[in-house]
Amino acid sequence: MSFEPVFAEFWGKVKQSIADKTYAKLTLAKTIGDTDLKNIYVRPVLNDGVFSLSVTARYKTEEIESFHTLDEAFIVLAPYMNNPFLTALLFTTENDITFKLNKKRVGSIIEQAPTFKNASDVILEMKEKGL
Repeated sequence: MSFEPVFAEFWGKVKQSIADKTYAKLTLAKTIGDTDLKNIYVRPVLNDGVFSLSVTARYKTEEIESFHTLDEAFIVLAPYMNNPFLTALLFTTENDITFKLNKKRVGSIIEQAPTFKNASDVILEMKEKGL
């Protein structure tokens, strides 16, 4: 069984958290083996009032940042699941949602108590401006 449908369900939760203004941050972590790419961080940004996502790929020696729409970010991030990342962590003010791949590469979604009490500053700014 492929993990892609479960990751798509997880991404639906990412989109919902942004729509509900509860999104704090998203991190791809737990790599397979020793890789140059260590983490990917996804944070919301407003450029001239336009919402986008900052995707920062953190390597051993550098960081590369790119900006994407919500749908583009899914297309950019999905190939990194299972190669090299096994975990995606969505932090919201309501709960922490974890997408995990097990040894057989079967995806699962786990919800836990929230780590963050406040949404990201950009999400709060969007809430204030009614965006």
